[in-house]
Amino acid sequence: MPKNKILKSFSLFIVLMAISVSARSQSRLVKNLAAGKQQTLVTYGTSLTAAAGGHAWVDSVTHALNKKYNNHLTTVNSAKSAMWSTWGVQHLEDSVISKKPDAVLIEFGMNDAFLNYKTSVELARLNLNYMIDRIKLYNPDCEVILQTMDIALDVHGEQRPDLLNYYQMYREVAKARGLLLIDHYPHWKALLDKGRDAYLKAVPDGLHPGVEASKKIIAPYIVARLEGTAK
Repeated sequence: MPKNKILKSFSLFIVLMAISVSARSQSRLVKNLAAGKQQTLVTYGTSLTAAAGGHAWVDSVTHALNKKYNNHLTTVNSAKSAMWSTWGVQHLEDSVISKKPDAVLIEFGMNDAFLNYKTSVELARLNLNYMIDRIKLYNPDCEVILQTMDIALDVHGEQRPDLLNYYQMYREVAKARGLLLIDHYPHWKALLDKGRDAYLKAVPDGLHPGVEASKKIIAPYIVARLEGTAK
């Protein structure tokens, strides 16, 4: 075979491999949207999803996916401020299962770490696994996606001294169960490393990302992870 044909064949092989890897790394949610299937996504967690900044990233993600995939996505935000995974277990039926989701995005790490809630890392792990198991019992094809969030400062940080251990537990559960993990922590750590003032500009109260930061930092990364275009 002529050298130029070999090079062309090899180039085609590399392109096909890249497409294959990209397709495999896409979330099931995005694959179904791309196939023209109507999908329901439930977001479930704390005020980081329920408050103004939370609504900002949820709405931004929904808008971005609907713009690209012909309005096939319906999103239900079932998060509630000041709640943690024990509440998540107790309200899973009415807040999640009853919505008949095709995908569920879960974040309770921030409030599981809150000392007043007396939720150890192992109890948080049990709660998280229960929620995953129950969702999979409802629908084995329902995609469960886990999230770590931002960093708590000042009094919020003092009330959550072991937050990083809860985030690590989310990573471990995602790996063990083969779930997509959207790990926001490294981005917030990089911002904090630039200085306290830079961080507080994005997270004014030291706990809740503001609306603009949620739109510019959280939402784009979620979309990129769902589409398989980010690490």
